[in-house]
Amino acid sequence: MDDPMTAADSSPRSTSATTGDQPAFGWSAYAERVNGRFAMVGFVAVLLVELISQDTFLHWAGLVP
Repeated sequence: MDDPMTAADSSPRSTSATTGDQPAFGWSAYAERVNGRFAMVGFVAVLLVELISQDTFLHWAGLVP
């Protein structure tokens, strides 16, 4: 009986697991998608800081007196 993992490992992986985009450096659709996801995580983190501290992020970070 053939192992499905063996067949999958023998072919080179040319695309990401979730899209047909090929991981690459520079201005690529894959890089923009990853950057967007990190931006969403950062935005949610800022909202959580404001919710927990009951203060604005700019004041919490010391950027506004």
